[in-house]
Amino acid sequence: MALPVRRRLPALSLLLLLGAGGLRAAERSSSAMEEIATEKEAEESHRQDSVSLLTFILLLTLTILTIWLFKHRRVRFLHETGLAMIYGLIVGVILRYGTPSTSGHDKPFSCSQENRPFTTLLVNVSGKFFEYTLKGEISPGKIHNVEQNDMLRKVTFDPEVFFNILLPPIIFHAGYSLKKRHFFRNLGSILAYAFLGTAVSCFIIGNLMYGVVKLMKLVGQLSDKFYYTDCLLFGAIISATDPVTVLAIFNELHADVDLYALLFGESVLNDAVAIVLSSSIVAYQPTGENTHAFDAAAFFKSVGVFLGIFSGSFMMGAVTGVVTALVTKFTKLHCFPLLETALFFLMSWSTFLLAEACGFTGVVAVLFCGITQAHYTYNNLSIESRSRTKQLFEVLHFLAENFIFSYMGLALFTFQKHIFSPIFIIGAFVAIFLGRAAHIYPLSFLLNLGRRHKISWNFQHMMMFSGLRGAMAFALAIRDTATYSHQMMFSTTLLIVFFTVWIVGGGTTPMLSWLNIRVGVDPDQDPPPTNDSFQVLQGDGPDSERRNRTKQESAWLFRLWYSFDHNYLKPILTHSGPPLTTTLPSWCGLIARCLTSPQVYDNQEQLREEDSDFILNDGDLTVTYGDTTITANGSSGPHTATTSLDGRRTKSSSEEALEHDLGAADHEVTSRGTRLVFPLEDNA
Repeated sequence: MALPVRRRLPALSLLLLLGAGGLRAAERSSSAMEEIATEKEAEESHRQDSVSLLTFILLLTLTILTIWLFKHRRVRFLHETGLAMIYGLIVGVILRYGTPSTSGHDKPFSCSQENRPFTTLLVNVSGKFFEYTLKGEISPGKIHNVEQNDMLRKVTFDPEVFFNILLPPIIFHAGYSLKKRHFFRNLGSILAYAFLGTAVSCFIIGNLMYGVVKLMKLVGQLSDKFYYTDCLLFGAIISATDPVTVLAIFNELHADVDLYALLFGESVLNDAVAIVLSSSIVAYQPTGENTHAFDAAAFFKSVGVFLGIFSGSFMMGAVTGVVTALVTKFTKLHCFPLLETALFFLMSWSTFLLAEACGFTGVVAVLFCGITQAHYTYNNLSIESRSRTKQLFEVLHFLAENFIFSYMGLALFTFQKHIFSPIFIIGAFVAIFLGRAAHIYPLSFLLNLGRRHKISWNFQHMMMFSGLRGAMAFALAIRDTATYSHQMMFSTTLLIVFFTVWIVGGGTTPMLSWLNIRVGVDPDQDPPPTNDSFQVLQGDGPDSERRNRTKQESAWLFRLWYSFDHNYLKPILTHSGPPLTTTLPSWCGLIARCLTSPQVYDNQEQLREEDSDFILNDGDLTVTYGDTTITANGSSGPHTATTSLDGRRTKSSSEEALEHDLGAADHEVTSRGTRLVFPLEDNA
């Protein structure tokens, strides 16, 4: 019997309400399940992040323990960076082949209406918006074989991590720990190797690799585009030398100090030149349809970019160092060593980020910031802060460098876009050898024409052998791996770094022995004296001899600005140097008194002696023999033969006058009360 309509309507409404309630309950249950799943995914991601970082920490710990064992057993065939790479390789193999792949839910969507990829993508899924970021391009043949191992993705770092976190302490430590004495004595040669040599090496390698690319295209081994500018970029990347292994062995064996200074100085400035050179090559953009053809306007624009970036980065680093020096001088931060050290650390690190934010190169900026900090700010720090800053950046440098080398070993198996081409790899090794030879031997020949202490053939062979590639080349190569050519360059760079660190680094000790290069040398000991008849020995001890010899042999470029720095910049920026009241004109007395630190008057004599380690002023030298007095500025006493010493050993001035007019074997020289001796050959 059918119910009346009035009684059916409430029943229908009740059924609808129950159905709606059930749907809402189901939606709430589904939403709760989604939240639980999201929380689980976040927790799993956090766990994997912790495991990946723990992996690198364990790698570094194992490396440190093995280094101790090697040092204890005096093993020198493998350096700590090579150990870090080996451990990284082992972990990479385990992660690649020993961990199961996770089941992913990747599904390709077609966006045929768009002509470029987006960095960030918002996807609407059932009314909820999700954000996705660009990971990179996948070739069509691998679209269904995308690696789903989340752990491999976790241990693959963003390239910006290397540039913004790991590189700054490495580069800053190189500038902050620079041994100024040997560096400035070889400054001209170092600049020639770093600037001219790196440019020559870059263009030789780039042109040779362009020929290799043409050969690959001819034999059908090139599957995508590879332009001439890509070859030049590879030349700039691979020209960045990093002989950390060789230098560590040199330091341990106390190898020849001048050879160490040449290699260290070249590698420090060479990294800066290589990164600016790569930036200028990237900026090369000819006008017209063919954007990879040669264009004179674009070439000169790239040259201008190189000069602008390098000079701007240099000025930014120097200015930051000067600002830090002024802050530490005119404040009482030295009373709080912890705050002083923290400010020093932050100002030094911010130099890198500031330069990058302004469009310059942070590597150049932080390098010259480190040199400026060591020259000026270090004098203003308290005793505790001096020790802390040295040790802090030394530890950061050690950890960052070994972290990078560990990651290199890991990246050989975890990087998912490797392209290995045998022809390209062999051609790269040949091009690097020829580029290094053209870098060292012709420049050394030209430099020897003007050097007092010649760069011997043994030194040249050792510098040729020591052209390792390391952290900087790897960081430059991994920074951009979006295209086929860049992926091939990165894979080849990785193999080159492996070979040079293991083979060349391991052969350093035998090469030193084979080339008969001095080892066991005191870092403060000078090279053996030559047969030159003119020699200045200041004071009666080895320290005085070393100081005056450094003065005579310092590069002329350094001697040009030393006087200005010693008389004006040092007193303004530090608590050292002569008082400004004695160097500035009398009408600047008020400014001089305001800028001169009271500590200058107490430390003047001590600081004068420290500064004398670099240069010999012409007006400070007086030669006395019997009744005859010769002064460097040309003045003379009774019965005086006058000559002029300009800091350079010219036969026509100093030696010739002394030998001709005095004709004796030993002569007494006084310089501000200091006794000097000129041992001259007897012409009789």
